Amino acid sequence: MERTKAIIMHQDFVEQIRKDFPILEQKINGKPLIYFDNAATTQKPKQVIDALTDYYSGYNANIHRGIHHLAEKATSAFEETRKAIARFLNAESSDEIVFTYGTTDGINLVANTYGEAFLSEGDEIIISTMEHHSNIVPWQMLCEKKGCVLKVIPMSDAGELLMDEYDKLLSERTKIVSVVYASNALGTVNPIREIIEKAHAYGAVTLVDAAQATSHIRIDVQDLDVDFLCMSAHKLYGPTGMGALYGKRALLDKMPPWRGGGEMIKEVTFAKTTYNELPYKFEAGTPNIADVIALKTALDYVENIGLEKIAAHEQELLDYATESLKGISGLKIVGEAADKVSVISFVMDGIHPQDIGVILDQQGIAIRTGHHCTQPLMQRLGIVGTSRASFAVYNTKAEIDGLVAGLHKAKKFLL
Repeated sequence: MERTKAIIMHQDFVEQIRKDFPILEQKINGKPLIYFDNAATTQKPKQVIDALTDYYSGYNANIHRGIHHLAEKATSAFEETRKAIARFLNAESSDEIVFTYGTTDGINLVANTYGEAFLSEGDEIIISTMEHHSNIVPWQMLCEKKGCVLKVIPMSDAGELLMDEYDKLLSERTKIVSVVYASNALGTVNPIREIIEKAHAYGAVTLVDAAQATSHIRIDVQDLDVDFLCMSAHKLYGPTGMGALYGKRALLDKMPPWRGGGEMIKEVTFAKTTYNELPYKFEAGTPNIADVIALKTALDYVENIGLEKIAAHEQELLDYATESLKGISGLKIVGEAADKVSVISFVMDGIHPQDIGVILDQQGIAIRTGHHCTQPLMQRLGIVGTSRASFAVYNTKAEIDGLVAGLHKAKKFLL
């Protein structure tokens, strides 16, 4: 009786949430949309869409230097988002929050500033097997420029990092350890605190790719003692094309600026330029004002529901999907780590992942297929790619039942 009541309350909660997402009301190919591509990007609640409209229809203006009403209102809203991110990550100060184009941009910023300034030939950078290309390529480019060495933490067949092997990679030559918090391809949640502690024992600086983590895991940058952390707004019910880099003040202070232009300067003459204070010295040019402002609305939306409540719902969906998909003969789940966010990758005997995606799309079900920008990970697993379903706050068990039915149809049609 208690369990039944709990399920009913849970369903009511999700149904209320779904009303905030107008995109979920549509049909695809005559079928109600089932959106399971949340690891690529989450849908946006009406509150976030309204925040964008309100800015452009009510107080569109450039920020920081204008003295008129619209400029001051836009500036205030823009800086409120910086404070909101600092609270969300428990940063010591909003000055430690740099706006970026997203996680990729944040990693590139660190590689092109800290890496350029403080790494030299023979220094070593450690990443892991399950990194997104965005946390591989910038370090490869830095290694090519500086003569550094890139090392990779291996993982088990289940998709968990081999920490004993990580221990062997660390040395006095290790200068940067940059690891993903939660894998976009497998869902694995890495032991990030342990990774940071061990890196610091060798004096290395740490960076965490939190693109997939922020919408599922409560992050406290001070408690983790992480040096840099990158996030994207669009994985967190916010707009695409913007994100944030958290960095410890002491590190950001000594890093040179990356892009030159307006906003990042204090004074310019033809003889010399002096640079702005934190965080503005890393924010050249007119920023993505509307999307920055809308990110605060997205953060407020998540916090009003409760990140822990969202995570519990997603874990329930993940457990239900895992058991349901295991009941399909010929289907193999790829990545069965003990600790996962709500991402489930799978392959099916004799069927290419892309064909699965096409058949499901015909039934209104949106999943992601391919290598998920993790080609080295796919090579480690010996596969070309996977089909991936990923869940968010608005998804339901009934939708997972729809996915299972869709996969049975795909098998019947393709085999």
